Amino acid sequence: MDFFNYKNGELFCEGVPAAKIAAEVGTACYVYSKATLLHHYRQVADSFKELNPTVCYSVKSNGNINLCKVLAEAGCGFDVTSGGELFRALAAGGDPKKMIYAGVGKTDDEIRDAINVGIAAFNIESEAEIENIDRIAGEMGKKAIGALRVNPDVDAKTHAKTTTGRKGNKFGVDIDRAETFFETYRNLKNLHVGGIHIHIGSPVYEVQPYIDAVAKVIELIDTLTGRGHKIEWLDLGGGFAVNYKTPDQALPVTEHAKALVPMLKGKPYKIALEPGRYISGNSGILLTKVLYRKVSGPKNFVIVDAGMNDLIRPTLYESYHHVWPVKPDAKNLFPDRNADRLPVDGEVVDVVGPICESGDYLAKDRSLPKTQRGDLLAVFTAGAYGFAMSSNYNNRPRIAEVLVDGSTYKIIRRRETYEDLVAAERI
Repeated sequence: MDFFNYKNGELFCEGVPAAKIAAEVGTACYVYSKATLLHHYRQVADSFKELNPTVCYSVKSNGNINLCKVLAEAGCGFDVTSGGELFRALAAGGDPKKMIYAGVGKTDDEIRDAINVGIAAFNIESEAEIENIDRIAGEMGKKAIGALRVNPDVDAKTHAKTTTGRKGNKFGVDIDRAETFFETYRNLKNLHVGGIHIHIGSPVYEVQPYIDAVAKVIELIDTLTGRGHKIEWLDLGGGFAVNYKTPDQALPVTEHAKALVPMLKGKPYKIALEPGRYISGNSGILLTKVLYRKVSGPKNFVIVDAGMNDLIRPTLYESYHHVWPVKPDAKNLFPDRNADRLPVDGEVVDVVGPICESGDYLAKDRSLPKTQRGDLLAVFTAGAYGFAMSSNYNNRPRIAEVLVDGSTYKIIRRRETYEDLVAAERI
C-alpha cells in the first residue's frame, strides 16, 4: 500500500501534485510520503504485536535523518551497519537501547562508539569479531552485549547479490558451528552473548524460507538451553519484499506474521525484527524529466535527467521499477500500476539516463505511452536503496529529497551544487 495515486489525470503524493513538486524543486528528485512510511512501520509492528517485538528499521535502506526522525517519534528502533548509520540514527533522535549494530567488518573505533552510547546489541559475525569486541570492552572498562548471527543455510530465492543465509555467504556463522561457538565463548568477561540473529536475504517473496530458518533456529536455541546457555532474544532480521512489478507480487507482512507468530508465541525470549525495504520501499518515488528521444537500430530510447548514479538498482540487480508518466493521457490512467497492462497507442522503449555507461538505464524494453521532451516520469517503489546508493559518478550532484505530509511538502535534503563536488578536495 502507498499514498501515490492518480487523480484528475495526474499523479499525486498524498495531497500534493507530483508536477508541482517537480516545478518548484526541479528534477530529478526523490519524493517520499510520510503516511506511507508510517503505514508500513505500523503494519510490521501490528502484525507481530503478539510477540511484543522490537522493530529496528534498517537505516541502510534509506538513512535520511528526517525520515528516521518520523520513525523514531513513532517508537521505532534502528538497525545500523556502520558508524555513519549509528550517527544518523542518533541524530534522528533514536533510542540507543533500541539499536542493533550489524555488519561483518566493524572497526575498533566503531565498536568503541557503539559501546559508549549504549546500544542494545552487536550482531556478531565471526570468532575473530567476538574476541575483538570482548577485548575492546575490557580496555574500556565496560560490558558489551551481543547476539550471534547464525547462517541457517536457507535459500531465500532472491538475487545472488542479496542472498545472505546460505553456506558460503560472507555473513554469519554456519549453524552447525553455532553450538561450538557458544561453548568456546561461554565465559567471556566483557561481552555477554545472549541472543541469536538471522537474516536470510532481501527481498524475500515467499514465507517458507522464513519458516525453515526459524524452525532451525528454534531447534538450536532448545539445544543451547539444554546445555545451560540462556538465550534472551531472537532477532529475525528483515528482508520482506515489496511490490516492484505488480500489485500482488509480494505478500504483505501480515502473511509472514501468520506463519511465524504461532511458532514463536510463548517462547521465553524476546523478538526483534529489522525491516528496511518493507518500510521505506513504497514510501518513495523518483521524479525525472524527459530530455530527448532517440532511435538506434531497432531500439527506441527515452533519455531522462535521472541516471544510474541516482538509482543504481536496475543495472546493479537487474531490478524492475514501474515507470509511468506523471500526467498520462486519459487512455492510459493505470492507478493500480499493473505491469502486465499495456498502454493504448504506446511504444516499447528503453528509459535511459545521461551517464556515460551502457548500463545506465532505469527500464529496458518497457511498454510506455508515447512521451516527448519535458514530460515527467515517475519511477515507483524507489524509497529503498535509491538515494541511499546514489553517488556523484560523472561528477553529477546528488539530487534533492522531498517529504510530503498531507497537503504540504518540504525539502529534506537540498540538491547538491558543483561546489559541493569539490569542497572536500580544497586543501
